Parts: sequence; C-alpha cells; structure tokens
Amino acid sequence: MPTSLANIKNTLDEHIGENLTVVAQAGRKKVIRRKGKLAETFHSVFVVDLDQDENSFERVSYSYADLLTKSIDITFESDEDTIEE
Repeated sequence: MPTSLANIKNTLDEHIGENLTVVAQAGRKKVIRRKGKLAETFHSVFVVDLDQDENSFERVSYSYADLLTKSIDITFESDEDTIEE
C-alpha cells in the first residue's frame, strides 16, 4: 500500500488512461461513487474524466492527500487494484 504522496503519484502514473471507480465520503453516512478514466496526474492532484452517462459534469480532481487520509478510495476496473491506505 502506498505510504507517501510520491508513492501514490507513481502508482497512479502507471494507470493513466484506465477506467476506475472513485468512492468518496460526502458526510457521515453519505458516499459518492463515480466512474471514469484517470486522465492526468500533476504535482499534487490527479484528474478523472467522468462518464457522461452517470454524471452532470465532465472532470473532477482529487489530491493525493485524499487517498493518504482515506477520504477517497480508488478501484481500477482493469485488474481490480484498490489504492487506499
């Protein structure tokens, strides 16, 4: 499991262009599940292009710290890898 921001970025760099599911905590009992494709990684954030059939907007970005602090979980559909802490 990735334990630093650099490790998380390197892991995501290997999966650019792959389909994924992002599960985000939106409150105490509310969870948001979004499907899309990992588009880009930057120094401190990564961008997911969302499926237009399921979402009203095109892109969403998350920080690597969201993964590190378990605010979000990512599962890649290709090999069912989960990136979480």
